[in-house]
Amino acid sequence: MPETFGKRQRRDVKARKAAARDARRVARNDRRERRAAGLPPIEEPIRPDDDFDGYADAEPVDTEQASPSG
Repeated sequence: MPETFGKRQRRDVKARKAAARDARRVARNDRRERRAAGLPPIEEPIRPDDDFDGYADAEPVDTEQASPSG
């Protein structure tokens, strides 16, 4: 079922998208002002991925079998 099913959901989605647009507009204007003033750009901190599970589905490598025999 899509998230835009029903009046209330559509209204919430529109409000969320409008807030995201405003945030992008403010950030864009800040970047423009910093460039015009000759200031270096602000580096966004790299956030850790909350969904990253450390390759839990990967099989462990057995080093004895992986090494060449000879």
